[in-house]
Order: sequence, then C-alpha cells, then structure tokens
Amino acid sequence: MTFPGFGDAVVDFYEGLEADNTKAYWTDNKAVYDEQVRAPMLALLADLEAEFGAGKVFRPYRDVRFSADKTPYKVQCGATAGGRYVQVSADGLMAAGGYYRMSSAQVARYRAAVDDERLGPELVGIVDDLRADGFTIAGEQLKSRPRGVDPDHPRLELMRHKSLFAWRSWPPSDELHEPGLADRVAATWRRLDPLNRWLDDHVGVDLDDAAERPGRR
Repeated sequence: MTFPGFGDAVVDFYEGLEADNTKAYWTDNKAVYDEQVRAPMLALLADLEAEFGAGKVFRPYRDVRFSADKTPYKVQCGATAGGRYVQVSADGLMAAGGYYRMSSAQVARYRAAVDDERLGPELVGIVDDLRADGFTIAGEQLKSRPRGVDPDHPRLELMRHKSLFAWRSWPPSDELHEPGLADRVAATWRRLDPLNRWLDDHVGVDLDDAAERPGRR
C-alpha cells in the first residue's frame, strides 16, 4: 500500500462536520470519510510500519457518556503507531509523541526521574531542543507545585506535569494531498524519539493502567 496523500475534500469534510456534527451530515458524507480520510490514513500507517511499528486508526465516534458535549463525531482523524500520534483535520496536519495520560504510579516514577540530578537535566535538554525546533510542549499540570517539592526546585515546571507530550502542526496546504507528506510525518516522529525513549526508559507502561499517547480519547 502506498500513501497517495489525503483527499482533496478532507478539509472541506471536517469544516462541514464542525458546522453540522449530526448523523445526517455523517451519513451523507461517509463515502468522503472512507475514501479521502480513513483509507489514506491507513495507507500512511502501512508505509511507515517498517520503521515505526503497526498503526491503528481511532474510531470516528465520540464517547459521550460522561461528556457535556454530546456531538457524536470527532472532528479529526487520529492514528497511532509505536507510541506516536498523527491526525488530520480542518486545521491541517498534527504529529505528536510522549505520554498523553499517566497513572499515579507513572507520575511518581516520572517525578523521581525529573528530580534525579542526571536524568532531570537530560529531560530539560530534550524539551528545550524540541521547543527550539518549533514543537509545543504540553500535558496536564498542577496549578501549584507537587506536595513536598521545593518551590525553588530547578526543574519545577517539569515537576508539575502529570503527563508530558510534544506536538507540531501545519495548516492545510497542497502537501496535505501529496505522497511526500509521509516523509514529513516520519521526520517529525524521528525528532520525537528522544522524548519517547526518555519516558519509556524512566516512566514505562503499567500493565494495569497503560500510558496513553497524544490524541487518545
């Protein structure tokens, strides 16, 4: 399978879904989603599988059971491969890596590593380099410092995180519809490897409560 680029109608499809997030709109336009969104995303994952591992496209339906927002459909198509994330939407393309959500045990391991005088500065360097390359550093954070952490801790910003990931996005352009987009995604995921490795090595995945990656909903 070779990635052809996303279909010409992908942006219009999601702009329409944002304006009319109903079953009627979805039913009328499902062929566009299947042919110009989902099929290209599957092809993209297939092309990148040899380097990044098998991928998965997230289902387009929202879980509204515990949400105040009852709109039934996601306004983006997201996918993961080997702990990395990519999505296409009306806003264009986004690629990300890191841990989108961490269990309490993972947060404890994360903060112990950030507090370590060797591992903590290593993460600071990774994060600073990603920011300098145009990535946004994100993740759930405490409004104040964690209990017992010195207010003058040199890595207080990172200590406040309860999850940590980095992402980069590009607005819609002709490249969104071209095969070369796969190279952009691959290059972005490679650039995120240091962050993913640091988290995998020093936080890890709990068997009973796995770390979630960016975009998992």
